[in-house]
Parts: sequence; structure tokens; C-alpha cells
Amino acid sequence: MDVSIVIPTKNGGSLLNEVLRNIFKQKTKYLYEVICVDSGSKDETIQIIKNFDIKLYQIEPEDFGHGKTRNFGASKGSGEFIIFITQDAVPASECWMENLVNAMKLDDDIAGGFGIHYPYPDCNIIDKRDITMHFRGFGEDNTIFFLEDNERYKIDEGYRHLLGFFSDNNSCLRRSVWEKYPYEDVNFSEDQIWARKIIELGYKKVYCPFAPVFHSHNYKISSYFGRYFDEHKALYVIHQYINIKKWYFVLPAAFRHIYIDSKYVKNMKIGKKRKLKELNYIIWRNLSRYVAGYLGGHYAFYPNWYKKFLDRHISQQYKQKRA
Repeated sequence: MDVSIVIPTKNGGSLLNEVLRNIFKQKTKYLYEVICVDSGSKDETIQIIKNFDIKLYQIEPEDFGHGKTRNFGASKGSGEFIIFITQDAVPASECWMENLVNAMKLDDDIAGGFGIHYPYPDCNIIDKRDITMHFRGFGEDNTIFFLEDNERYKIDEGYRHLLGFFSDNNSCLRRSVWEKYPYEDVNFSEDQIWARKIIELGYKKVYCPFAPVFHSHNYKISSYFGRYFDEHKALYVIHQYINIKKWYFVLPAAFRHIYIDSKYVKNMKIGKKRKLKELNYIIWRNLSRYVAGYLGGHYAFYPNWYKKFLDRHISQQYKQKRA
């Protein structure tokens, strides 16, 4: 088997059906298998999976973990390459898998690769801009990244983030490397923790803009608050990075970001009513970004009782696991 495609699922709904249809429409010379690991779906997810030629494994909700569940799914396959994709990331090309695996084959030292994300057509204006600019920063062609400058890596935060970024919404791992260095059993950012490890071990990663998926979200502000909290918790674990170091920097940073986003929306050719709606959204989202970012960034320094309180009331990952 050339490729094992692993998808963790839970209440994937109709979008999962679209993901699977597009996977099975791939034009490729590679032999591939699809493995789904479901952690307690209560909607039509199981029936959708059974409509396709898929290996299905079911686990209890409390046994789910972003790292360990993906490891479990990968262990049930035999492909030389392991593709991880999520239930809400729709392959946007019939050559998605072919191009991603071909990029992995550019160099035997490539341990992992990730493909571009396209925002869905209904994606909000700010996420559409941010997703587009983020992936554009990795290059317009297949681009290999590795640790070239150890001194720069020690002192340059941006360089560490560039080398450490990875997204298993749309990724590929070389099985021989994964068997030595599987994902860690963590609640968040298992992909970026893995990427930092393999980069520091001397392996390479590849970015493939020719392996696109549609992937974006229009979350409620409360959901963004929880996700920013989790994201900044993870940034400290991975990079020891704290975005907002003092509480009195929170509002100035938020207002600066509000100003930048407002200028962007102001220059767009959209109606006045739409602009006012977007401006209101920008204000609340950026306040959430920096308040939650401050709390998440300093999480490691809080007493245990306060950590439990924040997890229970803010963390999106905590809520998803409890659900």
C-alpha cells in the first residue's frame, strides 16, 4: 500500500460526506486506503462512512486525543505515507493526494509535508485574508524547509515559527519516521509539536501549494475566545512564546489590531451596512484574541485550581473532549 489516509471523526455530518466523495474521486497512480476513527458520533456519520470502502474503528469519547487517536488510526494502516485530514477539510483538487505524495518524494529526508488551505466561499472577511496571506508566506511552489541556521533558530522567534508550523488538517507523514517519532499524547497542537521535534532532529518538511483543501470556520466570538486561549497555551508549550507579556499591554495590542483590520475593511468594495457589521465583529474578535491570548500564554504559571477553572470555563479543547 502506498498511502493510508486517516480521518478522526465525530458528528461530521454532510460535510464529511463531501470530504469522502472528493477523496474517492482522486486521480492517482498510488494505491490508497482510508481509515476513519470515530469517537462517539450521534448523527449520521457512521452511516456516511459505511457508504464508502473505509476501515472504520470506533472508540469511546473519553478515549479521544488529538495525538493518540491519529496514532491509533495510522497504526491500522500499511501505507508508506500517512495522510492526515480532518472531517471538515474538503480536497479541492482531483490531484490533491498525488501532488502531496509527490512533494514528499522530492527528498528522502522529508519527514512530513502539508498542503495549502483555501477558505470556504462563505468565510468571514478577516479569516479569508489571514488564511490566504499565511499560506502565501510559505511559497508559490513546492518548498522544502529545514534547520539551516542554528544561531538564528535560537534567537529568531519568527524563524522558529516558520520551521515549526504544520497542519494535520491537510498533511502527510513518512511512515518510517512516524514509527520512530509518533505524535505525542497532547490535547492541542500535536502536529506542531511533532514538526518542531523532527526539524530539531535534522529532518526536513515540505509545503505543497498544489495539494489544496477547503478549510475555514465562522466561529462565534465565544468559540474564538476558547480557541485563542488553547492556541496560546500551546505556543508556550512548543516555543516558550508569550505574545502579551504584561496585562497592561492587552488593550493597546487589541486596539492596534482593530485599527489595522478596520482599515482593511474600510477599503473593501462592500456596502456600508456590511462594513458596520464587519467592524463590530472586528472589535469583539480582537478583544477576545488578546484577552484570551494573555490568559493562555501565562497558563503555565497559574496555580492548579486556576488552571482547572480556566479550562472548564474557557478551553475549547476541554469542552470538545467533555462533549
